[in-house]
Amino acid sequence: MHVSYFTRSFHIKGNNLIQLTRASFSQNPQSWDTSSKIFSCTTYHCTHSPVSGSVWQPLTHRTHQPAASSRCMSSTVRRRRPPSAFPVIDGEFHPVHRHVYEANLRNSLICQQKYLENKEKVMKGGGENAIARHTLRNRKVLVRDRLRMLLDDEDYLELSSFAGLGLPYGDIPSAGCLTGIGKINGLWCMFIANDATVKGGTAYPITVKKQLRAQVVAMQNRLPSVYLVDSGGAFLPLQSEIFPDSNHGGRTFFNEAVMSAMKIPQVAVVCGSCTAGGAYVPTMSEEAVIVHRIGTIFLGGPPLVKAATGEEVSPEDLGGARLHSEVSGCVDHFAAAENEAYEFTRNIISTLNYELPEEDSAQVEEPLYNVDDLMGLAPRCYNHSMDVRLVVSRLTDGSRFQEFKARYGTPLLTGFARIEGHQVGIVANNGELTYEASLKGSHFVQLCDQRDIPLIFLQNTAPEPAHTFSQTKAESNTNRLKAQGSMMSAVACASVPKITVVIGGCHGGDSYAMCGRAFDPNFLFLWPNARVSILAPGHSDAFVQTEEEITQINEMLEEESSAFFSTARLWDDGVILPQDTRKVLSKCLKIIKQQEYQLSREKMRTPFLRL
Repeated sequence: MHVSYFTRSFHIKGNNLIQLTRASFSQNPQSWDTSSKIFSCTTYHCTHSPVSGSVWQPLTHRTHQPAASSRCMSSTVRRRRPPSAFPVIDGEFHPVHRHVYEANLRNSLICQQKYLENKEKVMKGGGENAIARHTLRNRKVLVRDRLRMLLDDEDYLELSSFAGLGLPYGDIPSAGCLTGIGKINGLWCMFIANDATVKGGTAYPITVKKQLRAQVVAMQNRLPSVYLVDSGGAFLPLQSEIFPDSNHGGRTFFNEAVMSAMKIPQVAVVCGSCTAGGAYVPTMSEEAVIVHRIGTIFLGGPPLVKAATGEEVSPEDLGGARLHSEVSGCVDHFAAAENEAYEFTRNIISTLNYELPEEDSAQVEEPLYNVDDLMGLAPRCYNHSMDVRLVVSRLTDGSRFQEFKARYGTPLLTGFARIEGHQVGIVANNGELTYEASLKGSHFVQLCDQRDIPLIFLQNTAPEPAHTFSQTKAESNTNRLKAQGSMMSAVACASVPKITVVIGGCHGGDSYAMCGRAFDPNFLFLWPNARVSILAPGHSDAFVQTEEEITQINEMLEEESSAFFSTARLWDDGVILPQDTRKVLSKCLKIIKQQEYQLSREKMRTPFLRL
């Protein structure tokens, strides 16, 4: 016999806030289990819209367990997945494809050289003179050395490291700030660290965009965030691209408040100038650390004070470490030196309410095929694409893959696999996204959403839209359009984590169905050979009239579709080498999974407010 009841409580505060508490229990004695959860309730709030009327949305889901002893007992039980019975996928090359592999490999080596050149450029920061001024005159530590003191190790996931290179307003190496995810006391944390050697630490439009993207990643994956603040404020000549719009500088502070309300911890370290808008970052964080003699916080610095009042004041007296730790209370911890500041920060992170699992000592099954082969599998163009199963066989544990609908919609490969023990659903282009392939993709995405399995998209879409030469072809394209719309809806509405890797082309509407940037994947990476544009270079003939226009458009597409052009503008989360893909995907899956271990994320509350 199953009994359910509903209780409603009404609370009026400004607009109507209605909470619906739903509880259910079973009176079947066979279903009672003292070691399991026996009571759950979901709280809803009602929002009223003049267009859509009242809409119920879940506020919290609270799970109550019967007794402390049961909790202790269940926490000591180590969970494990059932053993994998996935078949091994064939990853052998056929001799007939050798010339394609070699052409791809030559192109990949050229792209890798470009990758290494860009990496060398960003590692130099603002250049030798700026580094000398930063370390000798200002007596500050370089940003990457700061990360070495803060993080457990150097095995962190850096995001968008080539952002800011080759922009219309010049080179801004790493967009003037480093963002990424690394471990602090065993906990994955997002870091946003200003590099004051780049343009004196001033914020350019690309700097703001990179910081906002890091905050979005932190919110999507519920990552504790650490801000290493050393900024001179906005670059005034470009203020119209930094200040006024909804996704400009002010959004940083909005996101800080929202993250606090979501119970995502934030810590700020003031290790340099913290001027103008940047001054809000530490004051809106949950805890803040300031370094003596080099850390300052003020809306207007000494030059502005002198211009306004004629008074001369030192940075230390105006907004130094002693003032803010002893008088204003804007910061919580006073550090005599930078190394002490990062020790404070590590200690703060250790107070967060996380219960991390024990390190799994089980041996991870490596792919049966060499990951270096991926260099020759990265297509130089769409016509040089090889069977995507060859790529999958070099990414998954034991080269195992359980294919879904293997005989239907074959231009799309779908199926289940594991990457370093994490179960995933893989959706990979293996040709044009046809009507049948789109329906198959829609089915598989919904299946993974139903089972709470993260999705990995390996994107290599067709270089141009399908042409319409007859009425029959027009009907076929219409059906394809409807099916692709269905797949787009499935991808957009799927609540599971999504990671996209562009291994070839990212073109046209097909890229949306394959979880492109507009469809908000948790992470999106490009291989160096990738192309991102509405059309692939060389495919504009049907859309323009004259030879001159064709040449002009193709030259533009050749330049603007490059992976390095894309990543410089933050249309992705970074360029990764093909042979590093499995390692990067594994890190992303671990990072995504960490939110399950936060113990204090269920209770809803108002944003954390500082004094």
